[in-house]
Amino acid sequence: MGTSSSQTSKVISIPIIKIRPVRGWVPVNLGELWDYRELLYFLVWRDIKVRYKQTALGIIWAVIQPLLTMVVFSLFFGTLAKVPSESIPYPLFTYAALVPWTLFANGITRASVSLVQDANVIQKVYFPRLLTPLASILTPLVDFVISLVILIGLMFYYHYSPSITMLWLPLFLLLELILALGVGLWLSAINVEYRDVGYATPFLIQLWLFASPVIYSSNFVPERFQVAYGLLNPMSGIIEGFRWAILGTEPPSYLIIASAAIIAIILITGVFYFRRRERVFADVV
Repeated sequence: MGTSSSQTSKVISIPIIKIRPVRGWVPVNLGELWDYRELLYFLVWRDIKVRYKQTALGIIWAVIQPLLTMVVFSLFFGTLAKVPSESIPYPLFTYAALVPWTLFANGITRASVSLVQDANVIQKVYFPRLLTPLASILTPLVDFVISLVILIGLMFYYHYSPSITMLWLPLFLLLELILALGVGLWLSAINVEYRDVGYATPFLIQLWLFASPVIYSSNFVPERFQVAYGLLNPMSGIIEGFRWAILGTEPPSYLIIASAAIIAIILITGVFYFRRRERVFADVV
């Protein structure tokens, strides 16, 4: 009997492991993110399937949105308003900017509400919460690739051949994803407590669109204000970088340097704020 009681005692005394979010201002645990890479893949694939599930046109919507926007901009700003386009056909000029802009807008829109939409999972299962907005940022890449193919088709239509500068595209794409992640972390963390973010984000994106060199060139801004423009609107350097890499316009120079500097600040502060608020997500969301 003594032996049996001893064995029973050993079986019952199971250690209890408590998982809590890391407290304080700490850097991202990259090792932990890598361990959960399969979950990130699942979240991205889930969002892609949900986005086009039960739609008649499916993936064609990835083409329709920037293409129709380009047609409207070309009609009103290119034909009627005669906005200068640096000797480039206006449809091609504006579509080259809409491709990165659509990726950015879709990314932060989805990221801003990602934590609230995944509330049931966040409240029941532990995983790095940063994966949720990160997956929302990566999901629109499918649309981006399709839009980029259409852009290359437009280039051949207007007799523009891809040049060696297109090798810079991955760098500008990386900068854009970093910016979208930084903004998405801020918005998603704030949206957990203040759901106004979900309503305000589409409106702010519209204002941001017209403040960015999509329908016009950044040359409209005097040269002495280019650095300030890049700091106030980091998408300006990215958009002009895309135009330069694809169409051979003037290189963004100081504009992209200023944009890169503010992007780094937005990402670092966004990560710190997100991790600071992470410990209350499950309780508040």
